[in-house]
Amino acid sequence: MERFLETFFNPVVMAKYAPDVIAGMGVTLAIAAAVIVAGIALGLALACLRAYRRKVLNFFIICYADIFRALPPLVLILILYFGFPSIGIRLSGAMVLFIVLSLTLAAFAEEIFWAGFSAVEKGQWEAGIATGLGFTRTLAFVALPQAVRLAMPPLVNRVLAITKMTALGSAIGVVEILSASTTAQSFSGSATPLTLSVIAYLVIFMPMVVLARWLENRTAWKKR
Repeated sequence: MERFLETFFNPVVMAKYAPDVIAGMGVTLAIAAAVIVAGIALGLALACLRAYRRKVLNFFIICYADIFRALPPLVLILILYFGFPSIGIRLSGAMVLFIVLSLTLAAFAEEIFWAGFSAVEKGQWEAGIATGLGFTRTLAFVALPQAVRLAMPPLVNRVLAITKMTALGSAIGVVEILSASTTAQSFSGSATPLTLSVIAYLVIFMPMVVLARWLENRTAWKKR
């Protein structure tokens, strides 16, 4: 037990490298927050556009969603970071991580919101249009609130899964939690910085897990 504690909970190493891991937490939080806002907004916008059922537009939306759901985000990150400079496009590691994770989340969010729109009864669409609201206002005021409520449980879980992928930034030099802790581990020769990274991830994402569960319960349809 003493050896275990010395390896994973060395107080001297913790005190020395905790500031670096805390700085990495700030980077992780900033990127995760930006990804959530951009990804959900883009996914919802695409789902709303898809509701107009324009064949050509829907074809491109479906292709985009399928491609980004199929490709591993790490592959896209490496292509943008290491491949794009050869054609004159240079992006920072943080920007690459934001773009890839946002587009990935948007692809999943679009499909989730679209499933919500599809679950709204056809009669409600027809009733809204028949009362003079028109298609756009029926979409906004009748279908959208129901679709968002139906989409909430799978969406919050997908948000959690994708925002945790900020750890992929360590592959391209983004100094987030994992990068800061692995660098500290290599300098210290101790596994304690990795323990700090575990604590940091729990501090950030455990409240999000609790919030996700609360949202699922709040937005769940009550059984009759």
